[in-house]
Amino acid sequence: MMKRIIQAVGVLLGAMMGQSLFATRLTGGSEWMNPLMGASSVTSGGYLGAAIGAVIGLFAASALAGPLSKALNGAIERLSGMPPAILASGLLGGGTGLALAALLYPYLGELPRIGGIVAALVAATLCYAGVRVGTRKKDELASLFQGRKTAGIAEEEQPRYEEHKILDTSVIIDGRIADICKTGFIEGTLVIPEFVLEELQHIADSSDLLKRNRGRRGLDILNKIQKELDVRVLIYEDANDEPGEVDSKLVKLAKAMRGKVVTNDFNLNKVCELQGVSVLNINDLANAVKPVVLPGEEIVVQVIKDGKEHGQGVAYLDDGTMIVVEGGRDFIGTTMEVLVTSVLQTSAGRMIFAKPKLLEKAL
Repeated sequence: MMKRIIQAVGVLLGAMMGQSLFATRLTGGSEWMNPLMGASSVTSGGYLGAAIGAVIGLFAASALAGPLSKALNGAIERLSGMPPAILASGLLGGGTGLALAALLYPYLGELPRIGGIVAALVAATLCYAGVRVGTRKKDELASLFQGRKTAGIAEEEQPRYEEHKILDTSVIIDGRIADICKTGFIEGTLVIPEFVLEELQHIADSSDLLKRNRGRRGLDILNKIQKELDVRVLIYEDANDEPGEVDSKLVKLAKAMRGKVVTNDFNLNKVCELQGVSVLNINDLANAVKPVVLPGEEIVVQVIKDGKEHGQGVAYLDDGTMIVVEGGRDFIGTTMEVLVTSVLQTSAGRMIFAKPKLLEKAL
């Protein structure tokens, strides 16, 4: 459909230019008709020029239809994926630029020969500059219009703001985000930045088998979220994407969208806290819903390996929580009762320290 439209525009422009050029040649470039030419000759020449121009325009549009159609479709997809605030601010800036160009047109159009070209270039430049300035100042524009909208309406309830949850690469590969979305605890829109998808694709194409499997798992998780779960997903493409680290881009995007970063990366968690960006840490959520184990409780575990310190043994609960058993090295491979002595809780996980109940009884 887009190719047909481009071809139709090419035929129309070619016909108009051809008619104009032939009419100019026949009248000698003057506003008055050449006396050697009759009105019928000028009219027929205009029709001939329009026909030739239409054919040339059709061939030119057909040759350019493929690249132009691809570029226009890509632009439409990119615009449809943009948040409404960025799109509205860009349209406002572009409209302002065109309005300024319209004010300058009477003066620029009077320039001999090149007036129309200069006016078109100025209009394109001001429109582009307006779009760039508008997208960069979207937060200020939103605050301005929000302030005008709410002035004098203190008692009226404000519209609910839809919060964006921005996923990083680690939480996608982890996979638990799909189960959390399925339960309905995640509200708002899940935002997957294009640079996160690129990093995920790079991991999936890695020569290392482990990395390749992790990357493919992440892509499978995204397909599951998009196709099977009742969650709105936004693939965010930044037209002004600049090179840099993924973590810094996530922080900037979260600030621009006023959203929250969803991650299980401990370092990214700290960076977001320093930058004043809200974080939803999957590990914190997992630790919050784990059964509470208090010092002094007795649990049954199986010691499977020795620990870092001398004489220590290591066991695990069903949810993966590691238990360090003091003096448990001699009990590797056996199931035993242990007495919890302390619990260490961090964003990176939870660790339980215990000692064999047999030793407690002996004491």
